[in-house]
Amino acid sequence: MALKFVKREEDYSKWYNDVIARADLAEHSDVRGCMVIKPYGYAIWEMMKDVLDRRFKETGHSNAYFPLFIPKSYLSKEASHVDGFAKECAVVTHYRLKNAEDGSGLIVDPEAKLEEELIVRPTSETIIWNSYRNWIQSYRDLPILINQWANVVRWEMRTRLFLRTTEFLWQEGHTAHATRSEAIIETEKMLDVYAEFAEEYMAMPVFKGIKSANERFAGAEETYCIEALMQDKKALQAGTSHFLGQNFAKAFDVKFTDKEGKQDFVWATSWGVSTRLMGALIMTHSDDEGLVLPPLLAPIQVVIVPIYKSEEDLNAIREVANKITNTLKSKGISFKFDDDDQKRPGWKFAEYEVKGVPVRIALGPRDIANNQAEIARRDTKEKQMVDLDNIEIYIPNLLVEIQQNLFNRAKKMRDESITEVNSYAEFKEVLNSKGGFILAHWDGTPETEDLIKTDTQATIRCLPFDFPIEQGLCIVTGKPSNRRVLFAKAY
Repeated sequence: MALKFVKREEDYSKWYNDVIARADLAEHSDVRGCMVIKPYGYAIWEMMKDVLDRRFKETGHSNAYFPLFIPKSYLSKEASHVDGFAKECAVVTHYRLKNAEDGSGLIVDPEAKLEEELIVRPTSETIIWNSYRNWIQSYRDLPILINQWANVVRWEMRTRLFLRTTEFLWQEGHTAHATRSEAIIETEKMLDVYAEFAEEYMAMPVFKGIKSANERFAGAEETYCIEALMQDKKALQAGTSHFLGQNFAKAFDVKFTDKEGKQDFVWATSWGVSTRLMGALIMTHSDDEGLVLPPLLAPIQVVIVPIYKSEEDLNAIREVANKITNTLKSKGISFKFDDDDQKRPGWKFAEYEVKGVPVRIALGPRDIANNQAEIARRDTKEKQMVDLDNIEIYIPNLLVEIQQNLFNRAKKMRDESITEVNSYAEFKEVLNSKGGFILAHWDGTPETEDLIKTDTQATIRCLPFDFPIEQGLCIVTGKPSNRRVLFAKAY
């Protein structure tokens, strides 16, 4: 295994791709724009999925599954929705292949043209709301709180593993409510679930806020988001929660009878996160030696590498290792004892460093004789000799410490990368010299937002909840502004 790869400050994009390749997370597929998520990468995604799925169910949601294919006419029913996704849609036009008469191979059978084209799911609002029309008649049928784990397809010209691929994995929540206020409460609640997951499990600090009209989800009245800052000082949208109002209910004629016997359209939300979180995890914590994983999302939290010369040595080490693993597994800690005799300890040390395993224990005959083991932590690379009798207390505490340290480190970087500016010249200077999040006044118009984006490539990431409302003047037009918004260049 060649372990040396480009440093972040030399070529951040290549470094990112190197980490994915060397940690064996994913690779490009022969299908343009698609990726293969390899077992180790998928194990991390499963850790994320399991935590989120538990949180969704704790907040009253149930999982369901809806078709991959959506009739084209469904997508056309909500005008802004179709405008938002039309350019990204993959379309199925035929349902059969046949052998060419000249023997040249398979061709599309021209006789098998579909009466109506099918869209490969870019998002499921339309087909789900078509089902909800049959499920909802009265207030007694509400709320409906559904989540779906699925894949979606959005045709991409420029792709990047995990961050932007033609096909990706995600979850999408779709809920139906009797009142506007109930739907808004749901939208905000799920945003909080995402923010808590990002900070508590991913150890990734985020800002919560509302998207500008230009950045809003197609078909939503409001889009709420969490925004994180990567080590290259670019922002990444890590999750969104949408208040859809009655737009989809009106498009699909989903009405209910309220307690007074009056009919009204249902109120809706949708919310989702995707395998883009894998990219966020990599870029938030990893270093020039490879992947760094927060313990709560690490498939292997602790690896024990035996150092031995004879089978007798290995058996003695294994006996001690079994005692350690049995004790700590009972505390919910995941272990691996790597006794692969085809690879030397030094190779293993490097491999588990690249894979981001939070804690490594090196154990040899001399260590056993001294009743000690060498424990190395991935986040700081510090090593400590620990008495074997203390390991069952030391390791759980160390994992908690590593989790907190990764969050503190990422938050310090983010907070040091926030700059308040009061003029457009200052905005451009900070953007080009420092990057990161920029707090600036904006007059609230799409025209000014578009001008800034075209001129600088910076976008409004959100109208953040974390900063106080403050009167001022727009940095571009000088018109009144009632708050600073969060700008950044972004993925």
